[in-house]
This record gives sequence, structure tokens and C-alpha cells, in this order.
Amino acid sequence: MEVSVLDIFEKCRTYTAAKEIMAAGFYAYFRILESAQDPEVIVEGKKMIMLGSNNYLGLTNHPKIKESAIEAVKKYGCGCAGSRFLNGTLDIHVRLEEKLASFFRKDTALAFSTGYQTNLGIISSLAGKNDVVFVDKLDHASIIDACRLSFAETKKFRHNDLKSLEKLLIEYADRGKLVVVDGVYSMEGDIAPLPDIVALCKKHGSRIMVDDAHGIGVLGKTGRGTAEHFGLEDEVDIIMGTYSKSLASIGGFAAANEDVIHYMKHNARPLIFSASSPPASVASVIAALDIIDKEPGRRERLWANTNKMINAFREMGYDTGAAETPIVPLVMVDMEHTFMMWKILSEEGVFVNPVVPPAVPQGRSLIRTSYMATHTTGQLDLVLDIFEKAGKKLGII
Repeated sequence: MEVSVLDIFEKCRTYTAAKEIMAAGFYAYFRILESAQDPEVIVEGKKMIMLGSNNYLGLTNHPKIKESAIEAVKKYGCGCAGSRFLNGTLDIHVRLEEKLASFFRKDTALAFSTGYQTNLGIISSLAGKNDVVFVDKLDHASIIDACRLSFAETKKFRHNDLKSLEKLLIEYADRGKLVVVDGVYSMEGDIAPLPDIVALCKKHGSRIMVDDAHGIGVLGKTGRGTAEHFGLEDEVDIIMGTYSKSLASIGGFAAANEDVIHYMKHNARPLIFSASSPPASVASVIAALDIIDKEPGRRERLWANTNKMINAFREMGYDTGAAETPIVPLVMVDMEHTFMMWKILSEEGVFVNPVVPPAVPQGRSLIRTSYMATHTTGQLDLVLDIFEKAGKKLGII
């Protein structure tokens, strides 16, 4: 009897969706940049105004940060050749963790090699088989994956829906509980209602973690993020953040009390079994934190640009959802209009990100735009003119 053998690669051969989009000329991903992440970039030889970057404070090409990275390479080399747990902890890693703890007003901090690994490390180490993790349905994918890696039960609540969250907290009253939310949601640009969420956590005995990747450098009186924005720095148990947005590098961190960080240092598999961040990356973050403190004008310019664009888009008739940060989505009619809009903007020299399911819910396809402190008025005015013409051409406004 002949046995049928299934080839694990069969799914690869039959996956045609991306190639079909490529053939139609609407493929918007893995675009090749040939310049720094500035307000104006070179994409395959063409100048474009960048509205698709998370470089909110415009620090990725800052001279002081580049100089710090170069000096770190000269002293420490290009890599650490091992994990933090063994041979990969340099004095510069410790210095960064001390600076992060001070900056976010927590006992201590722990640095990871990527933001994705940070969420995996925090949640998978803390949440065990008798625990429950409650996540917002729009939480970042790394949070969802972290819950899968843990042995805890995972429960999703409706986006920013306090009744949905409280119902779950009551249902699992007798379990160890952790609520995880984004401070700023990366596609819609809205802010978590943190005061109400913290109040629910206190009422029902849950710990709370805030992924503040898109809030750091942006929110708060001094740019310390969502917790500072609401005056809740002492109430949030774990602040998680990444370096790849306002901090001009790559990596991530957790800031919390000493017992929690000590436990993670000895139990977080993504920390223990990954090589540590390269010296240049670490030095860049240290320099970026200094600049955030010394140059508050950058944050002021960022917000001036943000408010200008939100108001202008709404006046034109675009649906910007609940946007209230430098992430400003323009909700399209459907996926087809989303890619058509992207193509027009690209041809006119505006770099944006089309976002379609599963990154957003069905029926919620959008053009994601984001702004920098270093965008000029002239650049933004030109962008608005292009968007107005494109929106009218497609019948969106």
C-alpha cells in the first residue's frame, strides 16, 4: 500500500497572495531605503518625504548619537559574542540599565536585545500555569506571542473596553493576574485609558504592565511616556519599552521593582539564550536619553507637527479614527482603496505604510502616517496638498 507523504513546504509553493500583488504593481513592503531615517529619504534612487517611520524625535541621524556609537565600537568592538547571562554583560550595559531605571523612576531595569524579545521575556517568565494574562485585542503581536510562549491562560478584552476587562478580572478572581496594554496603539494612534485600567487592577488584585514603545519620548511632561502622561509612574508595575522608535537604536527594556527584575534576569529565556545588544546600540540609547532631557524643544516641535496634520486631515474630510498621537491613521474604504492610495502617494513622493488585515481588524484597512519633530512646515504642506488631491481622485474625501 502506497503511503501518502505530506511535504511541509507545500504551503510555500501554493502561497501566491504576495506575488499576485507584486504582479499588479501594488506591493508596498520590503522597500529598499538608501539613506538615513530622516524626514526625506532615498528609496531606490527616488527622493521621498518619509511618513512611515517611528523616528518620532528625529534622533536616528543625530550627530551626538552617531558619535557615541562610533566611540563604543572603538572601545568594545562590534559585538559581545555571548548572552548577558554568561560573557555578554559589559559595563556599558549596566550603565544603560541604571540610566533607564532612573529615567523611568523605577528601582531597576533590564535590557534585552530586541523589543520583541523583551515582551517574550517579561511575560513568559512571570506568567505561569496557574496565572491569567489579560490583553487588549489590539495589543502588539509580540505580546500575543509572549502569552503563547508562557504557560498562563490568555484572555483578550475588547479594545480599551473597561467593562470587558472588569468582567474577566471578576471571572478569574482567584488566579494570579497580569493586565498588559500598549500605552499608545501603534496602528490607530490612540492612548490606553490608563487611569481607569490601573483602578480596575487595584480593585481586583491584578498587576499591570504597559508596553510603551510608542509613548516614550512622545508622551509625558518630560517624555517619559504614558505613565508620566497620566501621573501614574508609581502605579504601573512594569514599564516596557523599545529603542527602535524615539531612542534611535534597536533593543528593549523592562523597568520594575528589584525583585521582579532579579527574577527575570534568571528566568527570562529570551534574555538568557540570546546574544546581548552590541555596544554601538547601547551607547546610542544612553545618548538618546540624554538628548530627550536636554532638548525638550524636540517634543514640542513633534506635537506642533502632529496637531497640524490631525487637524488638517480632519478638515479635509479624512477619517483619522481616535488618533491623538504622532501616529495618524487615515481609514480607507477597503483594501483596494488602501493600496490605490498607497500607489498614488508613492508615485508623488510620499512614503506611507498601507495596513490591512490581520494587522488591523477586517473592514479597518488604513494608511498609517507618522510624524517627526524634524519634519519641516514646507514638507508637511506639500504632503497635505498631495493627500487632498489623492483623496478627491479616489472619492475618499
